[in-house]
Amino acid sequence: MNNIKNKKSSRISAECQISGSKNLESIIFLGYHPPVNDYVKIGTPADENPSYPCELLYCEESKLVQLGQIVDAAVLFPPEYPYTSSTTKILRENFAELYEESSKMLNLKGDDLVIDIGSNDGNLLSNFKDGHRVLGVTPEEVGKLAIEKGIPTIIDYFNDDVVEKILKEHGKARLITATNVFAHIDDPNKVTQLISKLLTDDGIFINESHYLASLIETLQYDTIYHEHLRYYSMASLDYLLKKNDLTPFFAKKIPTHGGSIRVYSSKSDLQKVDKSIEKIKADEAEIISLPSLHKFKKDVLMSKLKLHSLLSSIKNENKTIFGISSPSRASTLVNYVGLDQDIIECIVEIKGSHKIGKYMPGTRIPVLDEDNLYDKQPEYALLFSWHIADELIPKLKELGYKGKFIVPLPEPHIIE
Repeated sequence: MNNIKNKKSSRISAECQISGSKNLESIIFLGYHPPVNDYVKIGTPADENPSYPCELLYCEESKLVQLGQIVDAAVLFPPEYPYTSSTTKILRENFAELYEESSKMLNLKGDDLVIDIGSNDGNLLSNFKDGHRVLGVTPEEVGKLAIEKGIPTIIDYFNDDVVEKILKEHGKARLITATNVFAHIDDPNKVTQLISKLLTDDGIFINESHYLASLIETLQYDTIYHEHLRYYSMASLDYLLKKNDLTPFFAKKIPTHGGSIRVYSSKSDLQKVDKSIEKIKADEAEIISLPSLHKFKKDVLMSKLKLHSLLSSIKNENKTIFGISSPSRASTLVNYVGLDQDIIECIVEIKGSHKIGKYMPGTRIPVLDEDNLYDKQPEYALLFSWHIADELIPKLKELGYKGKFIVPLPEPHIIE
């Protein structure tokens, strides 16, 4: 991989992305990485591969952890962006639970408009569409799948023009959701202001974000990549929302993406602030501090070395290792740890995945159909989606895999 940075497609983030403070402290530098969805077809000759610095910075004022480099969204989220949320069981279950919870809490009515920002293939809105007016907004072509399901979708980025279009054609929304989106957007202050503009006076905004405290506690360095510009805590979300005239009134931790946080907020004082807000902020205060962040850096290094040692001992015995699934987080792990096709023979994906027949970004590791796992029976399978190992391992065994499993994080180990 060539460490080439196209200056036109990225820029340095020298100040806090929500407070504007220039007082940022470097936490960890993971090296230069390609965009995590920069897959090329198997057989394509090796060529220059743009990559960008991957460094975490911390702002004491807002408690936000962010990347030091912002890569153009058009580079990270091309129209053919391969991710579809409906293929993930835990997300389907999470969105069904969000529907039940929010419907009861808000007493949603049939004519209430529900908008999902970053709606992808309509997974979340599919829960609302039979009982309410719904509208999705997503920049990727995968939004056409939602339209085929009967979910109206604007295929565009959420911006001023789109908001004006929505207000003119649909009116204001009683409920707006953004799940696993606020880490990706370029200007969170602007987007939060647009959300407030689009809400009815009694409207509610629900935000789900990967939770920084979970990332630190379970050493999820593999979730650090350019699509994730920011890593939120309750304290930093509280800062962001209040700065833009939205008040958090309820929050809970949820299991998606290895640990996330769901936060309800409103632009009025009609909602009583639940004690969950201050409790989560108090619980995370020690976890998200400079001493713990510096310890995180050391722990990441040791985890990398331990995984290298484990894989080295396996390869020294001439054993074969396949990778299981290629989520975005796999790209960070592969490139940071320095894995290649001589260590991981291939990575297998479920049938229908857009990644099959391509190389893992920054490597020549091929992504193949999962049938290869059961036909070839490698001695070891490295779980890149290790955060759902309890769900994956029984399923893979039931489907016929007889080998051993390698769980890379937080402490690399083998499961028979």
